[in-house]
Amino acid sequence: MSSPRDIPPAQPLTSRPVGRRTVLATGTVGAVGVAAVSSPLATAAPAVAASGAAGDGAVFAHGVASGDPLPEGVVLWTRVTPTAASTPGSGAGPKVTVRWEVARDAGFRDVVRRGRFETGPSRDHTVKVDVRGLRPATAYHYRFHLGDATSRVGRTRTAPAHDATPDHLRFGVVSCANLQAGWFSAYRGLAARDDLDAVVHLGDYLYEYGPGEYGYGQSDEDIRKHEPAHEMLSLADYRQRHAQYKRDRDLQDAHAKFAWIVTWDDHEVADNQWKNGAVNHDAGEGDYKARRARAHRAYDEWMPARLDGTAALRDGDRLYRRLRFGTLAELSLLDLRTHRDQQVETTPTPVPNPDPAVNDPDRTITGNRQMQWLKDSLAGDRPQWKIIGNPVMIAPVNFGALPDPMVDAVHQVTGEPAASDGAPYNTDQWDGYTTDRREVFDHIRTHQVKDALFITGDIHSGWAAELPYDASTYPVGDSAGVEFVCTSVTANNLKDITGTPAHTTSDGVAETIKANNRHVKYLNWDDHGFSVLDVTAQRAQMDWYVIGDRKDRNAPITWSVSWKTNTGTGRVSEVSKPVS
Repeated sequence: MSSPRDIPPAQPLTSRPVGRRTVLATGTVGAVGVAAVSSPLATAAPAVAASGAAGDGAVFAHGVASGDPLPEGVVLWTRVTPTAASTPGSGAGPKVTVRWEVARDAGFRDVVRRGRFETGPSRDHTVKVDVRGLRPATAYHYRFHLGDATSRVGRTRTAPAHDATPDHLRFGVVSCANLQAGWFSAYRGLAARDDLDAVVHLGDYLYEYGPGEYGYGQSDEDIRKHEPAHEMLSLADYRQRHAQYKRDRDLQDAHAKFAWIVTWDDHEVADNQWKNGAVNHDAGEGDYKARRARAHRAYDEWMPARLDGTAALRDGDRLYRRLRFGTLAELSLLDLRTHRDQQVETTPTPVPNPDPAVNDPDRTITGNRQMQWLKDSLAGDRPQWKIIGNPVMIAPVNFGALPDPMVDAVHQVTGEPAASDGAPYNTDQWDGYTTDRREVFDHIRTHQVKDALFITGDIHSGWAAELPYDASTYPVGDSAGVEFVCTSVTANNLKDITGTPAHTTSDGVAETIKANNRHVKYLNWDDHGFSVLDVTAQRAQMDWYVIGDRKDRNAPITWSVSWKTNTGTGRVSEVSKPVS
């Protein structure tokens, strides 16, 4: 790696007001509220004691988090409860000024950055600061203060300098965490590690359903009941649900341990959402775009992510973004919900004869602007590994003829209805937008792009697949890259839906799918957990870790399987052990 550059001295405290342009350039993230790096605000209200709260834990009940690491900076997050009435979503409570500190050591003897952030009910008392002036590839500790209360200490790490050559990078990879469906043991497994550069969450960080609507297994049992006790619709609903998830002990520990890099899928708003609606939204629930704006605002407030300074993703604003890790890798996070056309409503027959609408060149999953941005991410002059954080699967999948008892279960996992002949076909993923997929693959082939690696969530199962230019003739011909898919943290998989023992009937389904899709090399329908992606100049390896029963808060965590792709090959192969 290159030598870290010196950290500039902290700016002196000043009473000069900070405008929005200065804020976005030097230190704040989020559309609501105002912050300044290393300086207070002239209008900042004095910090108040948390009257009615039971000590520091009550003031900082939702933990701390960091995210979107850059070589010189990182986003820091927390939420404060300054009074007993200041509950999430209440719109109650005073404006307060929260102090924050960043240090090289856990004891905060060597503080390198500090500042103040004004928050209040207009932003649900959340705090989000984009701290700059840090050293590349360096571990830091951070904390927050409100009055006499102090948060727990979080740990984070900046990215390598853009011209650095790190030996390896290592990321936790997760998706699909439904609180009603079980305990977040996968997050406990991540928090127990000390070797990750960051955690990548590929979407469905939380779910919109009310109690009894989508839970554990065949009966939709609620292991834990969602708050509020109904489907999220209002801004207060979305804020309360984010707050409930952030109170989970294992999630708090994972956030405090590592920087997180997040994107959303559908359930952050509503099931199978698209740009003008969602399957889980009807006219009786009000205007969809207003609902989406409320969900996006709560997400912006409650997540440690840069959202271009917006809370509602107006025209010109976006969630999709790139994060570079030296010359070794660049992570491009996609938003495959906000800009997509509606999923095909008619029920197609299986590949190779799907409904013609899935091949309509006027339909898009990315939107035109994001498509061009994605192609720019897949360029020869970018870092070696072009890692795409891809919420839904891009590999083509022909499910073929499955045993009758399994057809409905696969439909539930994919979220799609049965085809006219009973065969499932997932038009919610890139299979429903084949023109966009072809455009991406053609770009890779035309520009001879190597080491394109898609990491994916959504489908509640683990996959390792190659990305053929022509699936009908594969393995004759080349591959555009590879795709590794992580399992769900808790959301129902095939075993859960059928009620059959793990790796019995579902393994037969997996073998049928692999036989019909020679580019699919690994498929696990039955486990929950997390993955670890390790990248070197020679290869990228994904390790899958699985948990025991989701009902067990202390479920055991074990390594399951590992697959890798060697640089320049576009092929995957199994590995006998996880990275150490």
